[in-house]
Amino acid sequence: MLKKIISIAFILPLLYANAFAHTATIENAGENQYKSVRLTPEIYNFANSNLSDILIKDESGENVPYFVNNVNMINYETDKQTYPMTLINSYIRDDNFYFDYKVSNIPDRDIVATSIELTTRNTGFAKNIQLYGSYDNINWEFIQSDMLYSVEGNSKLDIEFMKTNKYTHYRFKLGNNLEKISFGSATLIYNYSTQEKIYFIENINPEFTVEEKEKKTFINIEGLKNLRIAEIIIDSDSMFQRTINSPFRNSREIYNLSFNGASYTDTAIAFNGETSKNDIFVLTIENGDDKPINIRGITVGYYADELVFEGGKSRKYTINFGVDDKKTAPIYDIDKYKHEILKGDLDRLDIQNVIYDSPMEEQEQYDYKTVFNSAVVAIAVILGFVIAFRLRKNPSEKSV
Repeated sequence: MLKKIISIAFILPLLYANAFAHTATIENAGENQYKSVRLTPEIYNFANSNLSDILIKDESGENVPYFVNNVNMINYETDKQTYPMTLINSYIRDDNFYFDYKVSNIPDRDIVATSIELTTRNTGFAKNIQLYGSYDNINWEFIQSDMLYSVEGNSKLDIEFMKTNKYTHYRFKLGNNLEKISFGSATLIYNYSTQEKIYFIENINPEFTVEEKEKKTFINIEGLKNLRIAEIIIDSDSMFQRTINSPFRNSREIYNLSFNGASYTDTAIAFNGETSKNDIFVLTIENGDDKPINIRGITVGYYADELVFEGGKSRKYTINFGVDDKKTAPIYDIDKYKHEILKGDLDRLDIQNVIYDSPMEEQEQYDYKTVFNSAVVAIAVILGFVIAFRLRKNPSEKSV
């Protein structure tokens, strides 16, 4: 009995602490193996700022592995040269399998390479490979280790060099080759390309209120908590030139001017992805002795994240968030080969039906410390009654 009561004392606060789990629904669609869904402000506002508490569950309640992506990589290839290689030797030594290749036609200049591409008919493997290079097929130098795999339609059969190499011979070393992997071809590649990162930016028109006080206009913008802000644009039909300040100490001049039939407008405040920490984001316009401007609307651009996961047979998926503000982010294998996944096509899904488990006002005001203390006091009272009851039921023995 006593053990049960003590257990309840600890379980009650935990139940209250996990009472505020929110959910969102994802409808499965598309023909591609992998799906992506872009997070909305409603999720950012109530999830952990680093998204560590987010879980995706299928219809059976099982966790679905995912990774977070926030950028689209675009490659601009400017120069590419290929050098086919010929297998000149293969052998086994100390349970290790060796494959030696030589550039088929060595030109009268240095062969500069950035990667090697392999082909194989083997499937269902994931192998660590060690790569060596040589100029004379006698003295070999270690280059790097890498992972090759071909698993369930996903494959990585290329080795990107950490730096450019000029070897004419290359050796692959595989340990414990039970799958008897062999390569159909090997091609040395020099690929000079530039890469551009395009971050996902979404725009919203949030609710806001305006307050005039002490020659200043305070714009109180709602719903920006945990958003990484790219820019905020003010829509106004007033003619003005004012200084505006933000919580991030960004101070700049905005204006909307018109002279002789020409208009000059710049009302955008740029940010570097700073994260809003509060429920209300306040911009302050310095009016001086001028009349406050008329603000017709606000547009906020924020850096968005998408969750990428493998689609299964579930018709719907559920995102759980807002469960535990101390939860660490899950670690899944899918994150290790996300670069290969992002090279393919993804089905873009949408978030629907965001449901908050309790009223927002109640969540903000809830005092978990008070709940815990109240539970302890209640248990103490119950223990007192139990002890008193037992003493009455079993009177103390008289002294001899």
